[in-house]
Amino acid sequence: MNIPDTVPARVISESKDLFQVQGAGGVLAAAIAGRMRHRLKAEGLYPAAGDWVVIKPLAGEKKAVIQAVLPRKSKFSRKAAGERTVEQIVAANVDTVFIVSGLDGGRSFNLRRLERYLTLAWSSGAAPVMVLNKADVCPGVENFIREVEAIAPGVPVHAVSARERAGLEALAPYLTEGSTVAFLGSSGVGKSALINALLGHERQQTGAVRSDDRLGRHTTTMRQLLLLPAGGIVIDTPGMREIQMWAGEDDLHGTFSDVEMYARECRYADCGHDGEPGCAVRAAIDQGELDPARLASYRKLGNEIHYLAAREAQCARCYEKEKWRPIAKLVKEINRSRLE
Repeated sequence: MNIPDTVPARVISESKDLFQVQGAGGVLAAAIAGRMRHRLKAEGLYPAAGDWVVIKPLAGEKKAVIQAVLPRKSKFSRKAAGERTVEQIVAANVDTVFIVSGLDGGRSFNLRRLERYLTLAWSSGAAPVMVLNKADVCPGVENFIREVEAIAPGVPVHAVSARERAGLEALAPYLTEGSTVAFLGSSGVGKSALINALLGHERQQTGAVRSDDRLGRHTTTMRQLLLLPAGGIVIDTPGMREIQMWAGEDDLHGTFSDVEMYARECRYADCGHDGEPGCAVRAAIDQGELDPARLASYRKLGNEIHYLAAREAQCARCYEKEKWRPIAKLVKEINRSRLE
């Protein structure tokens, strides 16, 4: 792409329609060119934290105009909150996704929630890594590691303590120069505290969790990129209370490879695992080899993905119908004028 007087830059933070981008000339405040705003949204190319963009710096100002978004090598998305079936890109051009959970009790540790994050991570094109924070207040860390390993086959699992600066060396291989890691997890699991520990100073605001349910308050209010001393880049994200799926059926394979392994052994290819003869999935559950909660979660996420696909197809049909409505109206008026 060759646009006069433009340079490449990376989006380091976003807040509604305002962005901060960093390029060779430093950090600039940026906005999208007015004529492009609607088109970028329609094409799913609205800038997100981590995106590489083409900008036109404004002479004599610390501002720029975003002219284009360059192709992404990965993107972590979810369905935007609300009734509309719209994709919300959480982070782009990410190499590794740190899925952070807390080990301090309450709802900070939830296997079913981790399965949802994991499915979205496989969909993103980045490599997932499970990070169990607050190991310093958990006496049975190994048991939690085994539980997470059981729902995340083949995915690295690391127990760390941001407060004690313990176990952080296990994260170093993912944070090498030029690599980008996104931190994802619920409020209160310690994402910002972990990033502070990796930075070596208190850059990100942190807050206490509630004593009754161990849920945290939102201390991170926007997605932003931060450069680590070793050269790696991290993307901090606000805690997500609502994780709506934005994935395809194939993305369930990585998260539920154990369920699908047994399903391939079923007598019937279309086995519903509801008592059909020769059901290997039910046999595995009866023999204690497969947790029934895994099958329930597999079905639930699969149903959400199918529903999402149907809604998306419906929205696409409505969009096409609305797109052609003005043209049809114009043709009708032309034909009427000819008859007159």
